Amino acid sequence: MTCDSRYKGTVVDLAQPWHRGMPVSPNHPGFEMSLMRRHGDYVRPDGGSASNEVIVMGGHVGTHLDALAHVSHNGLLHGGVVAADITSNMGFSEMGVDTVDPIVCRGVLLDVAGMKGVNVLDPAYEITAEDLERTEEVAGISVMPGDAVLIRSGWDEYWNDPERFRGQIDGAPGPGEKAAAWLSEREIRIAGAETIAFEVVEPGAGHSLLPVHRVLLVERGIHIIEVMNLRRLASLVSGSFTFVASPLNIVGATGSPVRPIAILDG
Repeated sequence: MTCDSRYKGTVVDLAQPWHRGMPVSPNHPGFEMSLMRRHGDYVRPDGGSASNEVIVMGGHVGTHLDALAHVSHNGLLHGGVVAADITSNMGFSEMGVDTVDPIVCRGVLLDVAGMKGVNVLDPAYEITAEDLERTEEVAGISVMPGDAVLIRSGWDEYWNDPERFRGQIDGAPGPGEKAAAWLSEREIRIAGAETIAFEVVEPGAGHSLLPVHRVLLVERGIHIIEVMNLRRLASLVSGSFTFVASPLNIVGATGSPVRPIAILDG
């Protein structure tokens, strides 16, 4: 889509659609939507009618942002905060997704699949720090502090094949722990990718270990966006763009659906 005539730019939607049967991590409840009222169930005296739905889903379903409250290590959250001290049945009193301000910053696409000359990386391929550096060189751009860094593996190719997309059997590509350290050293603001977990997933291992989440969320306080759609963006840009994302203001939640966009200058 394009912006209105007062701004000569292109807006690229980076989210996947939410629908029944969509790929969901086995650690989270799925997506359900049902119409509670259909047109004609109630008709006003003037002939008007309305329809509405109920939506049930987890905070980490579809394209979503991880709050710092999402992951702990040895009982501690980011900054050494004891998770149990800020947890109640109402959620988290600190570090919930409601504490995440709307994000408007420079975005950088690191198209690792494109750098390697393939449409999609192999299942369980570990994206290394060397891969990220090489992709920087090919794109002619350098990751800077405060950037939103989006890493493309091409895995959205399998969005309509839920079992393969989840990677529970054959694995899924993603950054390893050293790549997470590389991102952290550059003091980025947020990291994103297409897969359900911003991690390399080994065949049959599922989400048993999440070291990249530990490095980014717990150790460095860097938010993560997962289940992105980066295909169109990769066809339009090889450098930087304006990145915009805003999670829902859900008090105490560990994550939120989000519809991030890239704005490309005309």
